[in-house]
Amino acid sequence: MASMPKSKHLLLICYASLLLCFVSLSSSSSSDLSGVSLPSSSKLKLFEDDLTYIVDLHLSPWGNTYLRPDNDTALCQHGATECFLDTVEACAIDSWPKLASLMMRSSDHFPFIYCVESLVTEDKYDKWETCYEKLNLSSKPVADCLSSGHGQELELQYAAETSALQPPHEYVPWVVVDGQPLYEDYENFISYICKAYKGDKVPGACAKYSSDDFIRSVKVNRFPLVCMKGVNTMLDLLERIKTYLSSYVNIRGLL
Repeated sequence: MASMPKSKHLLLICYASLLLCFVSLSSSSSSDLSGVSLPSSSKLKLFEDDLTYIVDLHLSPWGNTYLRPDNDTALCQHGATECFLDTVEACAIDSWPKLASLMMRSSDHFPFIYCVESLVTEDKYDKWETCYEKLNLSSKPVADCLSSGHGQELELQYAAETSALQPPHEYVPWVVVDGQPLYEDYENFISYICKAYKGDKVPGACAKYSSDDFIRSVKVNRFPLVCMKGVNTMLDLLERIKTYLSSYVNIRGLL
């Protein structure tokens, strides 16, 4: 059976095709992380109904981090530990680049990043290395990436990627579909993906998004659940993505 053609859109979420820009750690309480998640009633189903066949999901662990102009080192919004975990997650993406469609395998980077972020929400981020055992992963690829300095090189690439966004990102999560930032309407990102898809075989998950009337205006008039640049708050869209993965993959041990 022929594979479903991919659309040329990226979802970018700032931590953020689908681009997700994000930062790994908040020095606020764990409730700050979960409190800005998308509502549980929202059924986005990114990994269901073959939707991943039309999505190029790209995670960018840089977000609101800045580069020191004197030596190109990172200045993270929530301190040095956040910088370190951002680099760990950059190394994980580089070590296990493939993202599965209907099954979330341990060789994919998303389970590892979700595991780390879950520990962050529980204020147990210092236990991040337990994610190797939970997912039956070797620690060597990430450890080698960190010790060699390659992780810092990856972070500089994410910094350049984030700074090149037009219009510039304002907060995290910053979600972009086909070059269009969704602003505060990021929780409706699946409808934008379905609208952007130009292939012949439309996934079943897009059936209810077929009408242009469903697409809301990008600049919605409400206070955004976001982490502004320079504000000591963090949010976790990974929680929402994981929710729709759990129907197909047994990762309940990470909860």
